[in-house]
Amino acid sequence: MTRTMRAAGSRATGRADTGAKAPALALAPAVLGVALLVLPLIALVSRASWGTLWQDITSQTAKQALALSLGTGLAATALCVALGVPLALVMARSGPRLSQLLRALVAVPLVLPPMVGGVALLFLFGRTSPIGQLIDQLWGVTLPFSTAAVVLAQAFVALPFLVLSVEGSLRATGAAYERTAATLGAGRWMVLTRVTLPLAAPGLIAGVILCFARAIGEFGATALFAGNAPGVTQTMPLAIYTAFNGAGSGREPAVALSLLLLATAVLVLVSIRAWKPGALK
Repeated sequence: MTRTMRAAGSRATGRADTGAKAPALALAPAVLGVALLVLPLIALVSRASWGTLWQDITSQTAKQALALSLGTGLAATALCVALGVPLALVMARSGPRLSQLLRALVAVPLVLPPMVGGVALLFLFGRTSPIGQLIDQLWGVTLPFSTAAVVLAQAFVALPFLVLSVEGSLRATGAAYERTAATLGAGRWMVLTRVTLPLAAPGLIAGVILCFARAIGEFGATALFAGNAPGVTQTMPLAIYTAFNGAGSGREPAVALSLLLLATAVLVLVSIRAWKPGALK
């Protein structure tokens, strides 16, 4: 009897949630919110020079910036995966205090102005810093204003997207399957590769996609830590900034690159939607 009542209550709650409507007073602000997000993008698309779009995208400056953005974005994403997945695993399987502390530290780049992040990286890896001097002595490499600096700046701002996504996925799956595999004789490495990571795959894939998208869109930290040298550190956002300020080949390539970044963002959203569990149902 009790189970029947609970089942009926659950069905009734589901019907109520499905039929619930937003308050009428929320409609106007909601429309304005959508307009604030969509209208600037429409304005951007309307300013595109469609007759020269392909020429602008395939110009030397655009190709260099695009190739550099994709290459450094992939490298930064790989670095984030190598560091972020273990960090997310520690966060998900640690006690509340340590998890909260690590989560707060990971979230700092999300709320920190990217310019400040660039200054911090410059002070950490600059020629006058102990770490910068050590790297120079050991390998003869100066990180600031190099392509490697672009990768580090992108990884700094993109790492939280991967870590938080993977951690959320790990917490959602829980540790029950891991304990079961351990009791059946599976070692830690087998549990990690055969149980933990496959269960967390949707969050990992979504995190990788978001991480890559954030990396190729990074501007502030890259500008201060890596500079704006064409073919070396000038990524797509920096090329757009340079063109709009009159130092490049004109505003048409800037609009074309902006549309390319917009298309990338849309592709990211579609990819995440496709990888969500039950997305195709």
